[in-house]
Amino acid sequence: MPIEPDTKDWTWVLRERCDECGFDPAAVERDALGQRIREAAAAMHARLHGDAVTTRPDDATWSPLEYGAHVRDVCTVMHGRLEQLLAEDDPEFANWDQDRAAIDGDYTSQQPEHVAVELDLAAAAFASAADAVPSDAWERPGRRSNGSVFTVETLLIYALHDLEHHVHDVRPLAA
Repeated sequence: MPIEPDTKDWTWVLRERCDECGFDPAAVERDALGQRIREAAAAMHARLHGDAVTTRPDDATWSPLEYGAHVRDVCTVMHGRLEQLLAEDDPEFANWDQDRAAIDGDYTSQQPEHVAVELDLAAAAFASAADAVPSDAWERPGRRSNGSVFTVETLLIYALHDLEHHVHDVRPLAA
């Protein structure tokens, strides 16, 4: 059964604590972004080798495998956006429909072991890019096609929330 697309505007997580996962944007330090990306990816990697990795807990929730594939793709997309912010003046990001990506990428049929390796590589590249942001580049702006404005810093915080939130999403299944 297809998952209902998420149409929420999650940019509020840049200003407020997320009650679902506990993420607090005010507690994120620039110097810790890369490490936290690595830690979230490692937690998702571990879950891809756990029990019931392909099982959806209900008809409205992705399986750990689907979340893992999504997190891999978030790392790739956000890494590309970070590179764009650092190379261009006020770029507009190409639209990315995460729900369409899940369908087109057939997340449910992917091999957990392959997704785990691809996640490791995508997260390592993204985290290294976050670690390498020049000190004078944190406020460089860019926008999504819907007009939401991000800086290098807020893009990385937004992406980190996505990763950590999805680690939270798969934890109850591991218990």
